[in-house]
Amino acid sequence: MELLQDPAVWASFLTLTVLEIVLGVDNVIFISITAARLPQEQRRSARMIGLTLALLVRIALLFSIAWIIGLTAPVFTIAEHPFSWRDIILFLGGLFLIWKAATEIFAEVEGEAHEEGVVQATFAAVIFQIVILDVVFSLDSVITAVGIADHIEVMVAAVILAIVVMMIAAEPIAGFVEAHPSTKMLALAFLVMIGMSLVADGFGYHIERGFIYAAMVFAGAVEGLNLLRASRRRKAKTPPEMT
Repeated sequence: MELLQDPAVWASFLTLTVLEIVLGVDNVIFISITAARLPQEQRRSARMIGLTLALLVRIALLFSIAWIIGLTAPVFTIAEHPFSWRDIILFLGGLFLIWKAATEIFAEVEGEAHEEGVVQATFAAVIFQIVILDVVFSLDSVITAVGIADHIEVMVAAVILAIVVMMIAAEPIAGFVEAHPSTKMLALAFLVMIGMSLVADGFGYHIERGFIYAAMVFAGAVEGLNLLRASRRRKAKTPPEMT
């Protein structure tokens, strides 16, 4: 009860929830694009399982705070630059994200993603890919949580609320991305950029996420204007109904 009466606790909870949602946008986009490889009837289940696993991984890592903090300790040094397990995980996760996004872009350009009657991936393979990125994104998320909140209860509550919001948003985000190929290509391009930032983080060159999200918002606004223009052009070309 004392925590509920502390304004500082509420401030850290709200701040952390917003940050967790922002950090989780990458995860939702990746899950939506990866699940799109499955038959229509399996996509929702894959998204929900992916986000549920993300929640479980985050909570498990939060209760392993001492181990998480230890991941930032140097393991070896290359060219006078110390590498920790966190650096290695972010580096490998970034490479995986770049590979996955580049593969999806190639499939879109070559038309493989639109072949009728072809199952593009198995359910188990999609869940496995989601789990790998869940670990990478969760590591970043948990380290952020540890740096903002002092109480494990606040961290867990913020993470749960953020994941619930992402579960609610996953369906409309996935539907929008699937319905607009140009938007999907834009999302894949941003996944490449996020992967590059993770690789850079692994080498000790931190890129502020604010710059990436600002670019995403700007490009998203431009894409929104393009979609609006295309919609108005289609309406203008549609002949009025005969009365």
